Amino acid sequence: MVSWNEHEPKYDIREWAPDHSRMGKGVTLTADELASLKELLADIDLDSFE
Repeated sequence: MVSWNEHEPKYDIREWAPDHSRMGKGVTLTADELASLKELLADIDLDSFE
């Protein structure tokens, strides 16, 4: 979780350089958005993609 410029903390999922000098593209989610995503992913039948 990160907070930028004193805003509400959010979940930040992205790739970082080993020395943390650069970050790659990623996604930032609020707790509500992450909970919704988790619920949606739980409903996916992965066996249907084989």
